[in-house]
Amino acid sequence: MKQSDTILVIEDDNDISNMICDLLEQNGYIVKLAYSGTEALLVFDHETDLVLLDLMLPGLAGEQVLQEIRKKSNIPVIGLSAKSDKAVTINLLKTGADDYIVKPFNNDELLARIEVQLRRYHQSSSHPQENNKLIYKDISIETETYSVLVSDIPVSLTKREFLILELLMRYPKKVFTKSNLYEHVWNEEFYGDENTINVHISNIRAKLAKANPTEEYIQTVWGIGFKMCE
Repeated sequence: MKQSDTILVIEDDNDISNMICDLLEQNGYIVKLAYSGTEALLVFDHETDLVLLDLMLPGLAGEQVLQEIRKKSNIPVIGLSAKSDKAVTINLLKTGADDYIVKPFNNDELLARIEVQLRRYHQSSSHPQENNKLIYKDISIETETYSVLVSDIPVSLTKREFLILELLMRYPKKVFTKSNLYEHVWNEEFYGDENTINVHISNIRAKLAKANPTEEYIQTVWGIGFKMCE
């Protein structure tokens, strides 16, 4: 964990917001605050390393804020809510959250969850990448030339297949929902056409398997989305 990590706290309750702010600053974090969904999107920027997101917000709801953040970034987002309903948790994870904690929470648990997400994020971000090259297992891709090698065998992908694989490889531990993938690759809002993503993932798997049939590369996380196999 970097002691200079910046955390955006999106919470409309002043008492809870101030308590979280004090806790984080005491543990070496830089803290930014937002008290509504609309304000959160104005405050959020590229310097933010993690978001603590309350779901019940004035203006835009927490889920809507999360969707907007995911169009711009894959930084860790931890949901905060008084609701312990499993359906709420599952929906939040499907929307793109990395974790979820129910209020009232234990301060040490919150700090631990934050540290885990930041560690994963920084490890993923620092994955070997030189001269516009990404490497994962025996896959090597060149982001400028759109070339792909698997065990030194050239693999031909379409541009969108390449962009999906590139995104998964940049953040190999992160689970991407179908809407995450669609909005990043097509740059359009996702309207639930899951078959488009399924077909592209299937094509990528088939082409990679042709080069190396003994290895599995893309894992389906049932009910949520896809990630790179560990």
